Amino acid sequence: MKVTVQKITFSISFLLLVLLIIPSGMAQNTDRTYNRQDSLRGSITPEREWWDLVYYHLDIEVKPKQKSIEGSNTIYYKVVKPGKVMQIDLQQPMKIQGFFQNGKELDFIKEGNAYFVTLVEHQKEGDLHFLEVSYSGTPRISPNPPWTGGLTWEEDKKGKPFIANSNQGDGASLWWPCKDHMYDEPDSMLISVKVPDPLMNVSNGRLREIEKHKDGKSSFHWFVSNPIANYGVNLSIADYAHFSEMYQGEKGPLSLDYYVLKENLEKAKVQFRDAPRLMRAFEHWFGPYPFYEDGFKLIEVPYLGMEHQSAVTYGNGYSNGYKGKDFSETGWGLTFDYIIIHEAGHEWFANNITYKDIADMWIHESFTTYSESLFLDYHYGVIAGNQYLQGARNIIRNDGPIIGDYDVNQRGSGDMYFKGANILHTLRQWIDNDEKWRGILRKMNKVFYHQTVTTVEIETFLAEESGLNLQAFFDQYLRTEKVPIFQYYWKDNKLYYRWENSVADFAMPVKINQKEETHWIDPEKGWKSSGKLEANVAIEVDPNFYIYTQQIQAIK
Repeated sequence: MKVTVQKITFSISFLLLVLLIIPSGMAQNTDRTYNRQDSLRGSITPEREWWDLVYYHLDIEVKPKQKSIEGSNTIYYKVVKPGKVMQIDLQQPMKIQGFFQNGKELDFIKEGNAYFVTLVEHQKEGDLHFLEVSYSGTPRISPNPPWTGGLTWEEDKKGKPFIANSNQGDGASLWWPCKDHMYDEPDSMLISVKVPDPLMNVSNGRLREIEKHKDGKSSFHWFVSNPIANYGVNLSIADYAHFSEMYQGEKGPLSLDYYVLKENLEKAKVQFRDAPRLMRAFEHWFGPYPFYEDGFKLIEVPYLGMEHQSAVTYGNGYSNGYKGKDFSETGWGLTFDYIIIHEAGHEWFANNITYKDIADMWIHESFTTYSESLFLDYHYGVIAGNQYLQGARNIIRNDGPIIGDYDVNQRGSGDMYFKGANILHTLRQWIDNDEKWRGILRKMNKVFYHQTVTTVEIETFLAEESGLNLQAFFDQYLRTEKVPIFQYYWKDNKLYYRWENSVADFAMPVKINQKEETHWIDPEKGWKSSGKLEANVAIEVDPNFYIYTQQIQAIK
């Protein structure tokens, strides 16, 4: 039986773009052997689960000449059940000098990057305590920021230090000691960073104070009044220029602050016009910006960019697209600055709604990549958003499941970006009611406001709000690499059709266009037929569904 499958093939330029955005470590979900260090990093160990984070005070000095950091992190926590041993994480070559509680230095055992601290004070359920951690060292320099974690130490055109961190996946414990697991966030945080004058440090939240020291250095104290994930804690150091504006948003005035190298100030004043544009689009689709109390910042850094909460970092060269390129090759990707729109979209999906386990990283990247098309939809119309996602299918690899392995700090396939976005776009077509879809996205950000979540929670929410049975849909698209194939043939003036290359019970309806008329049909695993369509007249499956289409010879 001869078949023809409608597929999208790679071009060399698209493949190069894939390699730019998706590092080799994220390309596929390969079989691998995990060790105890993976479990200590990726699971909620007994030494983590008995205490709940309340507050951090990270108080450090950054020494550019030595490329080193020293200082302390004071961890405030609530006892949720009896425990005596606490796990604190700090990665080599950083070193902990000591743990202190109520004036007493505590004993600890080091196992790789995990420190197990034995507490002396009685830890009664419901009690609030704090632990001071003193540390220092030269943190790992990132060889490929932001994909490989660490610090980046560069210089501006005048030779002044230009420093920033990026550490998603690899962990905040690359440069500061913390409870380095995504399930638990402090309710608030104070970030105090001492640097040599005339440098300044820009971190998350609001600048509370600039403390001048007699040694020619200054400490910048930034207060974050909302829960924050460890990896979102930001360190950006340079001789910055600052400008700002006020945005009148859904919850009132919102400050938009911009910190850039002085040499790039005029370019930034033009390029950062995308900031109020994204706020208008994303507040429309997702609801109010989640961190009004902490404001919104764009901060120039010496790498591509990152979604640090309320302190989005930027290094896209003041050009539209992704380093001047359009993933979709439709032209729509050049109507906005990819890094500004994408990383700011993470304020809703990553910083507001945060995965508990990095295996569920698709919750961050799929929704945020989808937000790019919704930005286009809002400003240029639904066709623009549709074309952008359809064009970007060229860089989908279908090389492995989007969901990773749990409890070992392992994320899934890099297809979580544009395949994930196309999955959500397909769900929008199935719901077939854009106001309902918008309401679901807005309610999602309200129901899970400032929470950590699992894939199951998101699946359950979307199913309940849409009124659809989505179990097989998510099993198909998230847990396998298979793209469902809509197979059909004509026989006796009827259209016969089914789903192929699909999981059991996959039964998503699709929209068929024929002679400018639209029909809904409901394929399943077994063959079905319809006499509604005009026989042997060309049909087109709505291209907004992420599926393959295959016409075969009639079955005798």
